[in-house]
Amino acid sequence: MSTHTETALESFDEEWQEWHAAHERQRAHPHGFLAVTHLHWLGSEATRLEGAPGTWSADDDVVRVVLEPGESLQLDGVELSTGEPLEFGPIEERGGINLVSGGTVIEVAKRGGEYIVRPRNPDNQLLQDYQGTPAYTPNAAYAVAGTFVPFEAPRPTTVGAAVEGIQHVYEAPGEIRFKLAGEELALTAFNGHAPGSLSVLFTDQTSGKTTYAANRSLSVVPAPDGSVQLDFNRAVNLPCAYTDLATCPLPPAENRLPVAIEAGEKIPYERQDQK
Repeated sequence: MSTHTETALESFDEEWQEWHAAHERQRAHPHGFLAVTHLHWLGSEATRLEGAPGTWSADDDVVRVVLEPGESLQLDGVELSTGEPLEFGPIEERGGINLVSGGTVIEVAKRGGEYIVRPRNPDNQLLQDYQGTPAYTPNAAYAVAGTFVPFEAPRPTTVGAAVEGIQHVYEAPGEIRFKLAGEELALTAFNGHAPGSLSVLFTDQTSGKTTYAANRSLSVVPAPDGSVQLDFNRAVNLPCAYTDLATCPLPPAENRLPVAIEAGEKIPYERQDQK
């Protein structure tokens, strides 16, 4: 192996290590999804929720909460009043707001057309016990060139969820075509969180064996000419890989790849008993 090649591989490995360390720090944020203690689905009947102050209900696309004297909720640093119904919404699908109660963040969000409340407490045992996520050793063979091919018009795509009974609808602007392990493959892509980015949900022949069974995610950014780098070493687990209190989407059927992608994050230690 030439010195130039060795240097390139060392750089590839170092960049991955830096990226994954940053991703781990984000995942272990004190109010990240590892801090979620409960998943409450709101209905029209006012109900007290474990882990959150107040009495909660949702009706006509509005969330209502009534605080008793001595209970506290803040929004953007402003203390909210007690005794009178507080109203939030409508909230857009997959959107949410964060309220604060002491050291707990109360996430109020909309998933699958329903309103949910998820308290996030830094003392949650899942977060306290978190020891990082195992991953394959970086392998440049799994960083491949691809091409983003837009559909004639974006396609609304319905997928299942980690939680039974709900579905997610995403807009798919196109597909990414690439070659791996000698096969011509394609992945339907959804719009990503960052402007200009795409998010790909997929499974492959390692799913349920060495990688999480339900899904993995990869974020990519196409160049203006449609070329894209698919670095499967940066395939990551979604929250549902760690907790049953997540509503993560499942990949569309066409994104179940017939090859084994031995790259990226593996089954979390927390789920090793589910192999």
